Amino acid sequence: MLSEDVKKFVVDYILEKHETFHDVSLKIWNCPELGMEEFEAVKLLTTLLKNNEFTVESNVAGMPTAFVATYGSGKPVIAFSSEYDALPGVSQKVDYKKSPVFEGAPGHGCGHNLIAVGGIMAAVALKEAMKKYKLNGTIKVYGTPGEELCVGKPVMGNAGIFADADIILDWHPLNNNSANYVCSPAYFNIKYHFKGRTCHGNSPWHGRSAFDAAILQGHAVEMLREHIKPGTSESAAKTINYTFSDVGPEYPCVVPDRTTAWYLGRFPTNEEALDVMRRIDKCAEGAAMATETTVEKEIITINREMLPNVTVAKVLYDNLIELGEPIFSEEEKEFIKNLQSEVGEGYPTVEGIQPFGEEDIPVTDTVEYSWNAPYGILRLVLWPAPAFHNWMITACAGNSHGKKVLDKAAQILAASAVDFITNPSLISKAKEEFKEKMKGKEYKSLLPEGTPVPVNINHEIMKKYRGLYKTNGN
Repeated sequence: MLSEDVKKFVVDYILEKHETFHDVSLKIWNCPELGMEEFEAVKLLTTLLKNNEFTVESNVAGMPTAFVATYGSGKPVIAFSSEYDALPGVSQKVDYKKSPVFEGAPGHGCGHNLIAVGGIMAAVALKEAMKKYKLNGTIKVYGTPGEELCVGKPVMGNAGIFADADIILDWHPLNNNSANYVCSPAYFNIKYHFKGRTCHGNSPWHGRSAFDAAILQGHAVEMLREHIKPGTSESAAKTINYTFSDVGPEYPCVVPDRTTAWYLGRFPTNEEALDVMRRIDKCAEGAAMATETTVEKEIITINREMLPNVTVAKVLYDNLIELGEPIFSEEEKEFIKNLQSEVGEGYPTVEGIQPFGEEDIPVTDTVEYSWNAPYGILRLVLWPAPAFHNWMITACAGNSHGKKVLDKAAQILAASAVDFITNPSLISKAKEEFKEKMKGKEYKSLLPEGTPVPVNINHEIMKKYRGLYKTNGN
């Protein structure tokens, strides 16, 4: 048995059997669900896996939309990732002009309808190859909810779900083709709920303004920025963002008795992120004390920084070079060019394959994979804009060229998995690199013990849109 024979098998299998997978991806695109509410997507994906001989464990780590699918037994354990949550406010038809399906509704503005299926398609192709060529090992698919909240993977990691993986392979659509060893910052996502006492605005001395407290915390954080050591490069950038929500009662003549301040932070290491979070906590406590209000802290998530693995990245890169980038039709290229014209010049899709090397990527909860096993991520061109999370990406994720990107991603992931299974020395090399990076470290989720999982964070907003999808025939 030659590795190349097995790789050819999985590549051909994906092209021959892709229609069922495309259908599931399109159904997820037509019914975009926000994080922790991905019930329809999970039903579709787990049914697809069960129909292909995988056993599925549902409701993993206390999350109703998390799952782990397994085929085979023993070593090595090759795992693939599946993400399926949508984003708020980026609903869009397959049109190069902005045209939401429902104004203000969610949409797949990060291509998660494709990511949801790509890893599964690779896993199924690998399963068929293992049966045909009598290969030993275990295949796993991690169904991870709430990626846009960076919630699913730290919670699953904290439950030990990823601990037995030997290699974890992943992918994401982008505006170029690459398979670099990537870095990503540590991240926290926290809400501070201020409570005060309401009263009439013409006698505000009777009240205690929760909004004043939130604003005062914001002023303190602005002053704190000066006392955070600056990053030395773009890759070491340090950012804090915040906004206010749930301010009420919503009348200027009434002193607000409630306000939520929502903070996000990104820092090169988890040690620095945790220290800044501690200081933001003090800003909240001081603001509450000064305004005679109270404050409660709600942790949505905390993620570590990425531990890149050059060995896994190089295997993905070599298969990207061998199998090539997605090839679009002239009509599909025209669609992308029309999108570019809508947003102006300077937003080209990058053709070709980027040179192999180190690269920085935005915040993602996939960092939790990298602290559990050697991890690599492939990126393939889908959209023209350099930025993530917009209506143009939703349009591309539902267009015909999205299917081609999906197929190519599955082929490269499956072929890379074949390399690891048929060449155990590659796994050993990747694991040695992983051990070296983990020297003096151990994996433990940064979520404090007892932190509740925000399973209902998007429940109310999804009530509205589920009804709309049903009336639209989805």
